[in-house]
Amino acid sequence: MNLRMVLTKNYKSFLFFLLLLIVIISLFSLVTGYLSISLSDIWSTITGEGTKRNQLLLIEFRLPRLLVAILAGASLGVAGTLFQGVTQNELADPGIIGINSGAGLAVVLFLTVRSSQVSSSTLINAISLPVAAFIGGLIAAVCIYMIAWKKGITPIRMLLVGIGINAGFGALLTMLQLRMNERDFNQVAIWLSGSIWNAHWPAVFSLLPWTLLLIPISMYKARTLNILQLGDQMAVGLGVSLELERAKLVTIGVALAGVSVSVAGGISFLGLGAPHIARKLIGNKHERLLPVAACIGALILLISDILARNLLAPAEVPVGIIVSILGAPYFLYLLVNSEN
Repeated sequence: MNLRMVLTKNYKSFLFFLLLLIVIISLFSLVTGYLSISLSDIWSTITGEGTKRNQLLLIEFRLPRLLVAILAGASLGVAGTLFQGVTQNELADPGIIGINSGAGLAVVLFLTVRSSQVSSSTLINAISLPVAAFIGGLIAAVCIYMIAWKKGITPIRMLLVGIGINAGFGALLTMLQLRMNERDFNQVAIWLSGSIWNAHWPAVFSLLPWTLLLIPISMYKARTLNILQLGDQMAVGLGVSLELERAKLVTIGVALAGVSVSVAGGISFLGLGAPHIARKLIGNKHERLLPVAACIGALILLISDILARNLLAPAEVPVGIIVSILGAPYFLYLLVNSEN
C-alpha cells in the first residue's frame, strides 16, 4: 500500500495532522525572530500580564503577520487548485499566468490615484484594495481567455499567453514606478516581490471575509471540478453548463489570488506547488484536494516567512523571493515534463 492510499484512507486524520502542524509552526513563528520572545511570554501577554514591549511585538507585529501568512497561503493554494482544475493545466498558477500582475497593477494604480500620502493601513484602503485587486485580476483573466481562445484553449497556449500578459502588466508597473519618488519606488518594488513584513490588523480584516466566504464556496464546487476532469463532452452529458461553471470557478480563483496580492504582494509559484503537493499526497478528488491544498499553501508561506525573517536578520528577505527559490525548480520540472 503506497503513501497516497494510506493518506486517502485516513484522510480526516491526515487533515487534522496538517492543522496541528500549522499550529505548531505558528507558535514557532511567534517566538523566533531578531527579537526573541518565549512561549511563557506569549501566554503572559495573552492573559494581559505581559510587558509593553512583548505586547507591542506580539499583538501589533507578529500576530497580524502570522494571520496574513496563513490566510494568503491558504487562498493562493485554493486559487491554484481552481485554475488547474478549470483549465486542466498542471502549470496554471495565478503568479505565472498574469493574474497576480493584473491585481498588483490595479492596486498600485488605486494607491497612485488616491495619492501616496494615504496610508495603506487606513480602513478605506483595507476595504478598497482587495476590490481593486480583484478587478485587476479579473481583467487579466479575461485578456488571457480572449487572446488564448482559438477553437478552444490548449494548456500551453494559455500558459504562453499568460506569461505574455504577465510581462505586459509588469512593464506597465515599471512605468508607474518610474514616476514615483525613491522611497515609494523601493516600497512598491519590495511589495511586488511578495512581502508581508508590514502586515497590520486592517490587512488581516480585509483578507479575512474574502477567505472565509470564498474557500467554503470553492469546496462546495468540488463536485463540478471533479466532473470537469472527465472532459468537456462527458461534463455536458452530465448536465454541466461548461462556460458558466468555468466562469464561476475562475472568478472565485481570481478573487482569492487578488485579495492575497492586495495584502502580501506578488507571491508566485505558491499556487502552483501547493496543489501539486496535495495531489501527490491525497489524489485528484477535489473534496479532499482543496482543503489539503489550503493547508499546504498556509504551511509553505509560514515556513517561507520564518526563513525570510531569520536568514539575514536583522535584515529581511521578501517572502516572495523565498517562495520563488523553492518553487522555480519545480515549475521548470513540470514544464519539461508537460505533455501538452
